Amino acid sequence: MADQIRSISVVIPAYNIEDLLEKCVDSVAAQDYPKALLQIIVVDDGSTDGTGAKADALAEKYENVQVIHKENGGSSSARNAGIAVATGDYLGFVDSDDFISPDMYSKLMDAALRNDADMVQISRDEISEDGSRLPDVVIPPEKELLVTPSEHLRTLLMHTGDASFCTKLTKRSLFTDDMKFPEGELNEDFYLMIHILEKVNKLVILPDQGYHVFYRTGSNSRKKKEDKDYFPSVFTDIVRNSDVALELVNKNHPELTEVAERFGFVQRLDYLLHIPTSKMKSDNLFYMEVVRNIRKNRSKIRKNQYLTGKQKSYLMILSVAPALVRKCHAKVKGL
Repeated sequence: MADQIRSISVVIPAYNIEDLLEKCVDSVAAQDYPKALLQIIVVDDGSTDGTGAKADALAEKYENVQVIHKENGGSSSARNAGIAVATGDYLGFVDSDDFISPDMYSKLMDAALRNDADMVQISRDEISEDGSRLPDVVIPPEKELLVTPSEHLRTLLMHTGDASFCTKLTKRSLFTDDMKFPEGELNEDFYLMIHILEKVNKLVILPDQGYHVFYRTGSNSRKKKEDKDYFPSVFTDIVRNSDVALELVNKNHPELTEVAERFGFVQRLDYLLHIPTSKMKSDNLFYMEVVRNIRKNRSKIRKNQYLTGKQKSYLMILSVAPALVRKCHAKVKGL
């Protein structure tokens, strides 16, 4: 691998994360990868705490760390700003509240070069705020896997694959002007992943769990239990993205149509199971459209071979009187 080694740029978007940023950047700077070939870009996304100053201090500490300060625009905007100044052959991303193992990028690059792959993925684990290990969201393979982009797309639509760019190295040349993170939305990784996969030659998945997700209460997509009326916008974004995925599948992968339809039904089920009953009103146009979609597709739901019996039952019951069903469910559960 030594004579073929390629450069890597790692983008770390940071917003009001001064307490965790140093651990994150330290873990990237400590990689057993040649520092001259490892560019670390911290993007301070208009932080209002000491994050910007902390980032600048880390740039003084490590010669391969550079900092971009910009107005707040969200995670996608910060990532795109990092991509714009990246020089590496491959791009990696690390969320500022997470950290990585010292050999993560060397393992990923080795797999990329051995397989001539545009994209390589390492497995991840999740750690709660009290330091305990959480169940794996994505089950690691037993051994290195080589999959086609279509096969990976299928796993994403079946909720068994990993859509995150943080667990991956991806050739920088794939991030063209029309292949950037969608700004102003959550679930941005999934949106970009299903589109960029159309340009990827192959994907390698490693069993090693080298990326460590820190499950922090109050981050963008994580609901605070004490706020019963809080409804993260990610639940509307996942429904929208399921429609985008179905359109893409119908155009380029018709063999996956039923799988993509299943994905859309499950995303709508997730939406209906999480939306506060206080927001299940006729003047909530997005909510009403979700309900209409399920009602209109009852026949497809019943016939879909990829939905479980439980999922079908929930969808059918909720299609009749969703608000009443949720209220009764809450009463039974004592919520």
